[in-house]
Amino acid sequence: MSKTVEIQIEKSRNLIEGLRKHLNGIGGGVTNEEIDAMEQAVSELTAANDEVERLREELTPKVKQMNAVMDRVKEAYAEKKKTLKGYYPQERWADYGVPDKR
Repeated sequence: MSKTVEIQIEKSRNLIEGLRKHLNGIGGGVTNEEIDAMEQAVSELTAANDEVERLREELTPKVKQMNAVMDRVKEAYAEKKKTLKGYYPQERWADYGVPDKR
């Protein structure tokens, strides 16, 4: 769980608990319906956060795999570009998709 979300859920739950205990002592402005709505929103936030965490657990290994492939592609690109630059004059580099210049 994200620390920010975790802290907000905990703070909200504590506030809800306090409001329920002392609802009659509040000088108005807070109703049981509003507290129920807030409690429902906290429940929705908790469920959404749980789903995000589940997706994050699935995504992390895929991102690592993609990064490994990206590293291989970048290495191959650099190697081939270096080879082309060594064999051909600068004017011909663009023919091979190498736009940079010395």
